Amino acid sequence: MGIIISIIQFIFWALSILVVAEVILSYFMSPYHPIRAFISKVIGPLLNPIRRLVPPIMSLDFSPLILLLLLQLFESILVNLLRRIG
Repeated sequence: MGIIISIIQFIFWALSILVVAEVILSYFMSPYHPIRAFISKVIGPLLNPIRRLVPPIMSLDFSPLILLLLLQLFESILVNLLRRIG
């Protein structure tokens, strides 16, 4: 069971890193750059539903922050459930 928990934690960690990278790269890189396009393909489907529910406030997009919080919440719940089972 420990390996499954480690894999889940790694996946959520990687998604969190990609969210932060998306935010940072959005200031410096063109959206058509291959690296940024790849990150957007991975993170976009997670951010878009949040963006529909929470519009930008004074041109600040809080959806990446909300996504990071949700990722941490889901990881915590999933890992705790797996620890209880195993």
